[in-house]
Amino acid sequence: MAKDQTIADDTVSAKVAGYGVSYAITSILSALLVMLKETNESVMGALVSITGHHWITQGLLNVVLFVVLGALLSRREKGMSGNALISTVVGATVLSGLIVAGFFIL
Repeated sequence: MAKDQTIADDTVSAKVAGYGVSYAITSILSALLVMLKETNESVMGALVSITGHHWITQGLLNVVLFVVLGALLSRREKGMSGNALISTVVGATVLSGLIVAGFFIL
């Protein structure tokens, strides 16, 4: 490995890291939107008015947020370790699930 190369063997590219972190952020924000729309009729009404169904609108918002954040976060100069990315994705998935499940259970 050349002296000026600083990428470790377990480092993922900036693009992979950017879209992984984008997934994590989108997942948590989506769970929070579920709580918000279920407790606020005006938010639910706004989501329904856009596409005719709140889940379709939420899905479209999630896709747009994921792509925009992924594109922005991919511009970083370096990636992150594969283990850190895995922890971020798994942690966000578990947290999002707990947010939604906790909301509907309570």
